[in-house]
Amino acid sequence: MLLVIISGAVAVAALFGYLAVVLLPGGDSTAAEERLDALAGVRRGGPVEEQQSLLVGRGLDETKNWMEEALGSVPGLSAYLEQANVKLTASQFIGICGGFFAAGMLVIVVTPVPNLLAPFGGLMLTGVPISWLAMKRRKRLARFGKQIPEALELLARSLRSGHSLAAGFGLIASEMDEPISREFGRVFEEQNLGIPLEEALEDLADRIPNMDLRFFATALILQRQTGGDLAEILDKISRLVRERLQIMGQVQALTGEGRLSGVVLLALPPVLFLTMFFLNRDYIMMLFTEPLGRQMLVFALVTQVVGALAIKKIITIKV
Repeated sequence: MLLVIISGAVAVAALFGYLAVVLLPGGDSTAAEERLDALAGVRRGGPVEEQQSLLVGRGLDETKNWMEEALGSVPGLSAYLEQANVKLTASQFIGICGGFFAAGMLVIVVTPVPNLLAPFGGLMLTGVPISWLAMKRRKRLARFGKQIPEALELLARSLRSGHSLAAGFGLIASEMDEPISREFGRVFEEQNLGIPLEEALEDLADRIPNMDLRFFATALILQRQTGGDLAEILDKISRLVRERLQIMGQVQALTGEGRLSGVVLLALPPVLFLTMFFLNRDYIMMLFTEPLGRQMLVFALVTQVVGALAIKKIITIKV
């Protein structure tokens, strides 16, 4: 009970602290001044990460507080939000997760479920926004990967018709759909601002974790250094990507039964636990009250995680 009270107090305090800090304005400098400083840093050979914010549509009156600055440097989180095209900062997303955690604990406390399960309820509900973000990111990256062959063919046709490479990037941005139009349009705008094409392509490859895009960026940079028929290179890369996507589709079809079996096997223990809890509560509570029951519960959780990792390893085939 003491653990539940402490966890609930920490969650509520963190939620109110988040609201108080995020809603407070931070700093005296304006976003326009930060943009000019970033552009000046790029022209002096500085990093381009700060300047990139100019190209993603930030408002002129938007400022960052110290909490957003700290959480913005969290490895992976800011990149995940950008790759999923979610209009949230790292601090806002963490605040949403904290709210879901507090709501999950509150649901357990107000229901007949033992209060010892309150932290687990909070963690389960916290998985909702995290799963949503992961699904949105995976869906966007998958759509980007399927658009790459068409984009490369469009770029090759643009070069054969006499357009420049920069104009080809602009054509992809104007003629194709999201998300590839947004990303290539960002490269096109970076070139217009004076950033070298090699740096813009490297930023694109770092921003979008796609092996085919990395091949394209590397081939394009090498071609600009050594020369050659760029349109022919793009046609070969496009054909290679299409063949790889076809093989990936066959792999997905062959591993569909294994993925479905994994979902059923991983969902069976928690569903059975909830069923037994409502049918015979005294019987299932022995897992929490008896020393042997707690050991069995820990062993079950560990084997569940090991089984999930093993199934994922089996059905994951790299192409």
